[in-house]
Amino acid sequence: LERGTSGFSDSNLLGRGSFGSVFEATLSDGLKVAVKVFNLQLQGAERSFDTETEILGSIRHRNIVRVIGCCSSPEFKALVLTYMPNGSLDKWLYSNIHSLDLIQRLKIAIDVAAALEYLHHGHTFPVVHRDVKPNNVLLDQDMVAHLGDFGIGKLFDNGEVVVQTQTLATIGYAAPELGIEGKVSTHGDVYSFGIMLLEMFTGKKPTDDMFDGEMRLKEWVSESLQEKSAPIASALLSSEDRDFCAKEQCVFSIFELAMKCSATTPHERINMIEAANTLQRIYATMVTERRRPRYAFSVGIPNNGL
Repeated sequence: LERGTSGFSDSNLLGRGSFGSVFEATLSDGLKVAVKVFNLQLQGAERSFDTETEILGSIRHRNIVRVIGCCSSPEFKALVLTYMPNGSLDKWLYSNIHSLDLIQRLKIAIDVAAALEYLHHGHTFPVVHRDVKPNNVLLDQDMVAHLGDFGIGKLFDNGEVVVQTQTLATIGYAAPELGIEGKVSTHGDVYSFGIMLLEMFTGKKPTDDMFDGEMRLKEWVSESLQEKSAPIASALLSSEDRDFCAKEQCVFSIFELAMKCSATTPHERINMIEAANTLQRIYATMVTERRRPRYAFSVGIPNNGL
């Protein structure tokens, strides 16, 4: 790993997280991977390594970052993960170089929903990610999204439904019950997913300076929906777009789903099975509208006067 990362050089650095750094590496057989090295000087880093190893070692899904192996000693701990050449969703949402159209964003949302549906309902035991946000959504060479960074995740393998914790998720994405009572459950992931949907299609982070006091991202979109003027990201819609009405309705439907996901109390939220199915229906409707032929009509007076 040291050779493959050029001695864990900054030139190979892909990013830094709460408990360490991620480096690009080329192994001796030519395989390109991502190496997540944990900073064991940080409190909680070793526990984070153990959590990720346990969770990622037990799950297999096309939309979840796959762990290839790990390296563990008292002085050094690292995970070897599949390499994602297109980086994080966060990079694509807020870059002057990269851009995502409506369909690409919708496909990414469907991918993340599929990952969370599997974690909550398709795994032997429910897994709570606890930190769903664009920075933890990674894109492969085909722009397929993969959910990563399970460092503060929770595997409910003892028949639990809710647990208490003192470790909080990222501000702006954390469900109210996590911040107030420290309650961790699958409902919290659903809330974070709803906030991420709003962010993806408004182009506004929940921590944007415009949101303070009572006005937050969710309330901002909710008020706009009541006025039938949702704040859609400028890059997604143009009044000159031939599919303007279909695209606008698509985004409105996504916002309505996001509101159901991010309801204030856990029992009011839908689950990820419903969320994933709804996104699939929205996508099917959007694709059908795009394939529908457009006709141009000319207005004139026929010879027979009728």
